[in-house]
Amino acid sequence: MSPTALDTVLTRDEWRSLEDAHHERADLLTADHRARAARAEKHPVEDFLFTYYSYKPALLRRWHPGAGVELSDAAAEPRAGWRWYVPGETAGGLRVDAAAFATDKPELFALCERMLRLTAARPAQFGCFGLHEWAMVYRTPEHRHAVPLRLGGRGTDDVVDAHELRCTHIDAFRFFTDDAAPRNRFTPTRETQPLMEQPGCLHAGMDVYKWAMKLGPLVPGDLLLDSFELARDIRVLDMRASPYDLAAWGYAPVAIETAEGKAEYVRRQRGFTERSQALRTRLLDALAPAA
Repeated sequence: MSPTALDTVLTRDEWRSLEDAHHERADLLTADHRARAARAEKHPVEDFLFTYYSYKPALLRRWHPGAGVELSDAAAEPRAGWRWYVPGETAGGLRVDAAAFATDKPELFALCERMLRLTAARPAQFGCFGLHEWAMVYRTPEHRHAVPLRLGGRGTDDVVDAHELRCTHIDAFRFFTDDAAPRNRFTPTRETQPLMEQPGCLHAGMDVYKWAMKLGPLVPGDLLLDSFELARDIRVLDMRASPYDLAAWGYAPVAIETAEGKAEYVRRQRGFTERSQALRTRLLDALAPAA
């Protein structure tokens, strides 16, 4: 029985099985990060989802059935005290009050819905080639990561000089160096973000995880973890296509300064676009009971 279906009642055995499976899957997804954190070690690729988005593994591990699903025989569980959980229609049942979430957080709910809906409806663009990471180190000796540049400083600058920058994502563009920002075709801002976000953007794809996390109990656990996995996979391409030399961490470069590298980047970009669009549709469906 799917936890994403509306007006579904799950028996105690059913929802406990789903919860246990969620915990197991989440623990596997965060195991390496948690082990590194215990050793005070850093990873330039895999730690990003826990530092940039700042969501702890424990939050990813928390399972919700999603809006429109009632959990039988759950009133004595700790989740009975969680915010937005209310008694259901069955004896001892619990459900998420989606309408109350939307009422309590109207601006957040409206932002998430608008970003998901407008991004999903916009045509994808595939001409950026991941140059946002290159623009973040353009003509500067300071780098965001303690990792050497694959082509060196001069070679990296030459790649930027040979291309048009086409970044549409404010949270990538805001890290451009002062010399790189004027070279960008667009000038994304926080105010124009809903109008500029497009599904071909890798960062917009990673942000599906952010929207899922912000929507909390409205989002079924499997959808949250699917969004996290997409963000994790995108992050790998994002850094493999970057100017950094990640050979020491086992990552071969996607050399976007070459025709072959560009073709590989776009091929993978299109695959991530399909995955992110499917997740946006599922998230919008999850919002429907609160709309």
